[in-house]
Amino acid sequence: MTAEDHSALAARAAQVDDELAGLYPDAHCALDHDGPFQLLVATVLSAQTTDKRVNTVTPGLFQTYPDAAALAGADRADLEERLRPLGMQRTRAERLIGLGEELTAAFDGVVPRTREQLTSLPGVGRKTANVVLGNAFATPAITVDTHVGRLSRRLGWTEHKDPFKVEKDIASLWDPTRWTDGCHRLIEHGRAVCHARSPRCEQCLLLAAGLCPQVGV
Repeated sequence: MTAEDHSALAARAAQVDDELAGLYPDAHCALDHDGPFQLLVATVLSAQTTDKRVNTVTPGLFQTYPDAAALAGADRADLEERLRPLGMQRTRAERLIGLGEELTAAFDGVVPRTREQLTSLPGVGRKTANVVLGNAFATPAITVDTHVGRLSRRLGWTEHKDPFKVEKDIASLWDPTRWTDGCHRLIEHGRAVCHARSPRCEQCLLLAAGLCPQVGV
């Protein structure tokens, strides 16, 4: 891609975000949380399930285990029972206890503020770290979930399926001020209109505005 083509694509990507900001002005992290610890735990739990389902178990979970030390000392049977609605409760319980132990031992129970430190924690990959950085610490970060990846490809921003490569491609197009909330807006549009199967292109504001080339649709 030439520098001129990349510049044009970046301008279009900015227009896409502007359009979505008007369509979804209240887009935000769908995981209910109060502070970095709760967001970290909720994001770890969201792997292979939905944010909506995670939100059904976290209120009671956080009431019983309000901090890293409490989570580290959790009763495993009790924790597994609380996590049963999410499936894989044994694995999830083990992961949360390990997370609590490492947070307590390495960071005095305080959620760290750097990607390197976050990804050193059990069960925390780059995606989870980016969620925490962007939404708990206001550090610009791009979260590539299934919606963000799918829309980025359909919009012609990337050809990749690897989340890290998709992240790099989006970062090259968007100013960092757009990264965190822009991803929330892409997610909202993916859920509402640009479905994986049978996307509602006839209802798409981006297509109507001439901003979506419908790659692969």
